[in-house]
Amino acid sequence: MGKKKQLIIPVFIPFGGCPHKCVFCDQRGITGQSGMPSSEDVSLKIREYLSTWKGIGRREVAFYGGSFTGLTTTEQEEYLGAAKVFVDAGDIDGLRISTRPDYIDAEVVERLLRFKVEVVELGVQSLDNEVLALSGRGHDVESVEAAVGFLKEACIEVGIQLMPGLPGDTVERVIETARATVALAPAFVRIYPTLVIKDTALAELYDAGRYEAWNLTDMVELLKKVNRIFEQAGIKIIRMGLHSSKELEQSLIDGPYHPDLRGLVAKAG
Repeated sequence: MGKKKQLIIPVFIPFGGCPHKCVFCDQRGITGQSGMPSSEDVSLKIREYLSTWKGIGRREVAFYGGSFTGLTTTEQEEYLGAAKVFVDAGDIDGLRISTRPDYIDAEVVERLLRFKVEVVELGVQSLDNEVLALSGRGHDVESVEAAVGFLKEACIEVGIQLMPGLPGDTVERVIETARATVALAPAFVRIYPTLVIKDTALAELYDAGRYEAWNLTDMVELLKKVNRIFEQAGIKIIRMGLHSSKELEQSLIDGPYHPDLRGLVAKAG
């Protein structure tokens, strides 16, 4: 068996920096984690991963689960500083974060560069303003375009996360979002079809009959088309569907969930 080509050390910051609780979101139900780690926790996790990894490829630390650049400047610098120690020592090659598009500006980008952040994943979810508003995102399409511009100007790699099936979404709107994403030319995308999770505003809408979850068959057919759009544009889909976990399965109420969604789409294609 060949050695792993890449190590990504995940640090989850549930809801960290999030000013809005979007209708679909419950990070605890998805990740099984509710508390914020300390900078010491970050250092410990990095050491633990490095001590057991035998690969020879690229090593990164990734801050996931919240809107990283929505944290206070002090919190951002404490987390990034804890990881940058390992970059400076040559043990880690670079850092990546996930955040909201409206929490990226010139000052934020300067900080990210200073702390060796090389990849930023933007939680875009949709490029339709009505869908964004109905989902409680609190930003618009123009914010996405501006964020991508700031990051690309700084030569920071951009990834885009999409969530087909949000309130107000249609097949046509998802297809248009895919095409608009191609126009932004990200390095990669992740696609997480919308699920109804316990203890979310979307679950309340679902219970009240104001939101109908998409079924798996329809979502697979739609993702076939979306996959083709990105494939033809040379944009890699690095993840399709949430990772399977006990916490997710216990929190899931309805929606197009499958532990091997990408496999289903490939077979249908």
